[in-house]
Amino acid sequence: MTGRQGGAGPAASGHGRKPGAEGDPGGGRLRRRLGCADLTAVPEVRRALRELLRHWGKQDTAEVAELLASELVTNALVHTDHGAVVTATVAASTLRVEVRDFMAGLPVPDVPAAAHLGTHGRGLVLVQSLADAWGVRTHGVGKVVWFELRERPA
Repeated sequence: MTGRQGGAGPAASGHGRKPGAEGDPGGGRLRRRLGCADLTAVPEVRRALRELLRHWGKQDTAEVAELLASELVTNALVHTDHGAVVTATVAASTLRVEVRDFMAGLPVPDVPAAAHLGTHGRGLVLVQSLADAWGVRTHGVGKVVWFELRERPA
């Protein structure tokens, strides 16, 4: 399943580059392995992402990135039994965040019928609405849910 696809695939997103590597001005990378059902990891990922994005784009873009990453990490930790791996890569004017879990099955954005009454079921709808591009791909045992945001001029 795929959302709005931008032109950037894994090669264009800066994967494999080290922070500050040549051709990656101001870029950086965050990678964290998260334990099974460890929801304390959500604010830790937000803080690490905030630090990574400290000098990238406008503040509101970084805040959107934190929100969307929180949603994907929470989904992976609540709906799977084997933890997750979160990777964020800043390359040129694009941020790409990927959350890999180790459970089969693809997520589906779904607004509950009584959306105004509950707090569950909105994560992927937020990602779909706020990301410049997003998608899901199978990855061995499990899947990767990702989104991209482009830097907005300050």
